[in-house]
Amino acid sequence: MKAKKSVFFIVFFLIVAFAASTVFGVKNQYGDLTTVYIKGLKDIRLGIDIQGGVDVTFGPEDGTDATEGQLNAVEEVMKTRLVTLGINDYEVYVDDSNDKVIVRFPWKNGESDFDPESAVAELGETAKLQFRAGYNYTSEVDDLGNTTITPGGDIILEGTDIDEAFVKPEIDSSGNQTEHYMVALKLKESGRDAFANATQAAVNKDAAYLDTKGSGSRYVISIWMDTNCISYPAVNDVISKGEANITGDFDYDGAKALADKINGGALPFNLKTETFKTISPSMGKGALRIMMMSGIIALCLIMIYMIVLYRLPGFVAAVALLGQVAGTLAVISGWFGFESSNTLTIPGIAGIILAIGMGVDCNIITGERIKEELHTGKSLDSALKSAYKRSFTSILDGNMTVIIVAVILMGAFGVSTSFFAKLLKFLFTWFGVSTEGTIYSFGFTLLTGVVFNFIMGVLASRLMLTSLSKFKAFQNRKLYGGAEK
Repeated sequence: MKAKKSVFFIVFFLIVAFAASTVFGVKNQYGDLTTVYIKGLKDIRLGIDIQGGVDVTFGPEDGTDATEGQLNAVEEVMKTRLVTLGINDYEVYVDDSNDKVIVRFPWKNGESDFDPESAVAELGETAKLQFRAGYNYTSEVDDLGNTTITPGGDIILEGTDIDEAFVKPEIDSSGNQTEHYMVALKLKESGRDAFANATQAAVNKDAAYLDTKGSGSRYVISIWMDTNCISYPAVNDVISKGEANITGDFDYDGAKALADKINGGALPFNLKTETFKTISPSMGKGALRIMMMSGIIALCLIMIYMIVLYRLPGFVAAVALLGQVAGTLAVISGWFGFESSNTLTIPGIAGIILAIGMGVDCNIITGERIKEELHTGKSLDSALKSAYKRSFTSILDGNMTVIIVAVILMGAFGVSTSFFAKLLKFLFTWFGVSTEGTIYSFGFTLLTGVVFNFIMGVLASRLMLTSLSKFKAFQNRKLYGGAEK
């Protein structure tokens, strides 16, 4: 019995601690160095409509007459890279007649001195990854003093042979983690045999794999990003399992940037930035603060209303709503660590509000069921069990319809290329509705909020209320909307 009573306190304090860490995050400040352990609300990337952003036009670097297929490929790579960077509020257009690609995306949150040219550099880079035999190159210096480097050695692998790239801590020979990071690669079937054969040749000391620019005695495979050699590790063993590591004294941000470029895909031709300009926010941070205060006040009023109307179940519902909102914001900010901060836009805020409405509806259904069960004369325990059981079907039906809509919106306006997604995108465009990242942001926050509605509004609230009902002080039926026996 004591164990059951303690459940309320465990769940309650977990929700409160989770909400606090979501708002403030967990950081350590040592001099000018800030280490972020858990991301807070300040780490959320705000959309163009809230804080402004960048409008940039890309074109072929060498005057290439791009085909429609190549421009469409650039468009898809741009979208993939933006999503990989956690930017959902974006717009990507293709101008077929002028061989141009126009991209709009928001500023980085908290960056007061915004450099548009620097911001678009990573997005427009070709990220042409190559593994080459040995380490050698030729260099030429023109009349202006510019040095052009041409990598040498046969090409073993290219970026298209990479299935996935991700960041791992670098481990030294003693098995201890160093201060550096590396990029781990998983190869596709197209690259496994070639890489196995290359490492075998290096182990056999094939002259093609000799390090001619370094020690002159090691047998290596050099790794090039465009014309920059980022690493040329010695090959001591045959690698046949389709996995490899890129090392180069990377810090975490450097390794993450390289992994993002590789995962983002290869562009069909080199791009140059032809024009860029900053975009003023349509809303502004002042209005954002007002909206946030309004949201907090509205949430507090809803909590008070639930407590007045449903008493103890209303109090539990208020705690569950707090957990639901915190969970949604935690996913957006990158609290869980499995993805970077996502973009919060005005439609995204609308999705959060709608999900809160679904959470309130969930708790109202449960509260009314509890009242009905108590009015039939059932005991408190029986009434709670029956109420949660009967209300679950209605809650599931209502939330599943919203989940389906949210998934459709994310599939239609994210990076999906399915026929159904294209059909929906065509219909929305025909009616004059924007079909880019803002709609995806709405679907994302709505889906996240509904998922946390199930976790908090159904599971957590049931655990808390059932636990409270075990205390003698909370066994008065009036506290649950019923009459005393």
